[in-house]
Amino acid sequence: MMGLNIKVLTFASDLKFIFMDKVSENPFKNRVTDSMSLMIVTALFITLYLVSNVMAVKIVSFFGWVYFDAGTITFPFAYMLGDVLTEIWGYRTAKKVIWLTFVCNVLMVICTQIGVWLPSPDYLSSNASAYNQVFTYVPRIVLASLAGFLFGELSNAWFMERIKIKTRGRWLWLRTIGSSMIGYLFDTLPFVLIAFAGVVSTHDLLLMIIFQYCSKLLIETFFGTPMAYVAIHCIERRIGRKAKHG
Repeated sequence: MMGLNIKVLTFASDLKFIFMDKVSENPFKNRVTDSMSLMIVTALFITLYLVSNVMAVKIVSFFGWVYFDAGTITFPFAYMLGDVLTEIWGYRTAKKVIWLTFVCNVLMVICTQIGVWLPSPDYLSSNASAYNQVFTYVPRIVLASLAGFLFGELSNAWFMERIKIKTRGRWLWLRTIGSSMIGYLFDTLPFVLIAFAGVVSTHDLLLMIIFQYCSKLLIETFFGTPMAYVAIHCIERRIGRKAKHG
């Protein structure tokens, strides 16, 4: 009888061990990555791209020789978040987010275009005209943005990962700025040419390409990279705490 009791206790212990082992492998309970941080970074990344495409409708001019679209101000911060995605979650995850952003941009064009086609009451004709004027041009902006976006962001993420491997994870600033130098080149050229060719003069078009590239790189260097350092540090600490406490 005593031997039977020992066997029962041993069997119960084995069941408990098996059950607890299965629970410990529950990916929703004990993951070492932080899905909330990934969702926040992804949401901000997509939002900044959508906002940049709408803002790009307005051309800004200073002193008659500096030309750029208003989206130039917010666009580098989207690139910064792309750097954070690649640094923390890797090129494969960053690529998925980039394609998700692509789909969201296409969806924005479809929805806003439907808004253009819908009828409006006569007494709100001025509002309808303003809406139509902005969002009739947005599809061209988004087409230009998507062409530059795919070339720019994918090359930026790819080069950032290659630089990280070559430098063995050191010098984050070199990865963020170095990859952006390539990414902004592949982004700015197709974007400006597709969005504004035939709309502004050739002289202004060249000025826009030069100024947009330089300004994006400067914003990335002096604002985007420090913010990337802070974001990556905070996310890594959060992931470390989650891994430590299970």
